[in-house]
Formats: sequence, C-alpha cells, structure tokens
Amino acid sequence: MTAPILIVGIGNPSRGDDALGPLLVERLTALNLAGIELLTDFQLQIEYAIDLQGREKVIFVDASIGGAEPYQFKQIEPAADSSYSSHALSPAALLQTYRQLYGEPPAAWVLAIRGYEFELGKGLSPQAVHNLEQALSCMTSSCATTSKQKGHHDG
Repeated sequence: MTAPILIVGIGNPSRGDDALGPLLVERLTALNLAGIELLTDFQLQIEYAIDLQGREKVIFVDASIGGAEPYQFKQIEPAADSSYSSHALSPAALLQTYRQLYGEPPAAWVLAIRGYEFELGKGLSPQAVHNLEQALSCMTSSCATTSKQKGHHDG
C-alpha cells in the first residue's frame, strides 16, 4: 500500500545550505513517522510523477536563496514550466505532468527553507541550522494537519 503522504527533499548535500531539503528528510526518517514515505534527490525529474500516484498529500522540501526566514510553507498548483531544461522540473511543473498523464494530482505544498551559503564543499551555515530546526517543527505538526505554523506560511 502506498503511504498517503510523500515528502521529497530536494538538494545537493555537498553544496552547503542546499542540503536543507535532504537533511530535513533525514531528520524525519529518524522519527519513523507512520503513513509517510520519504525520498531525496538532487532535483526533480519527470519520473517522479509515478511516485505521486495514490497520495493524498505531497510536500516538496528545498532550500531557498531569497525566501522568507526561517521558511515558507506554501500550497502549490499545477503549472507548466517555461524553462528549457530537459534536466529538472519545478514542483508545480511536476504536478502539471501528473495532471497530463493521470488526472488531478494530490494536494501539494513546498516547504522552502531559507539558506545563505551554497558553495561546494561547505557545511550548513549557522542560520540555516536554526531554520532547519524551525522547519522540522513545522513538518512534524503539519504532516498531520497542514495548519499554520511559525515561520512564513502561505495557503
């Protein structure tokens, strides 16, 4: 049986604060939460549309260069991607791909955790560590309710 909630951590663990998405998923893995499947990758690919099947809710977690501090939690809708990359998709474009292939996608949100340093070989910046802890708190309560939490919440 497919878990009703899918959380996808996006980012490169070798690029400083870009590791925020995968690190949040790693922390959630340690909590062993029921009804949740956790995945990580450097970027979204079209194949992830298959992973959305049978879900009630999907949350994409990624680092944000210029977003709200400590994070922004926003519901998203399917939208065509106007980029020319054959290499990666935005979460909204992945939902649009799902819609084209299978019909209406599950409800989806992006948790964008504010990052500051994205250099290759760097660890997390001190402020990003703080933001990660705040985002983890949001996720442990939002997975069940998707209600407003501390931080910046839209939708």
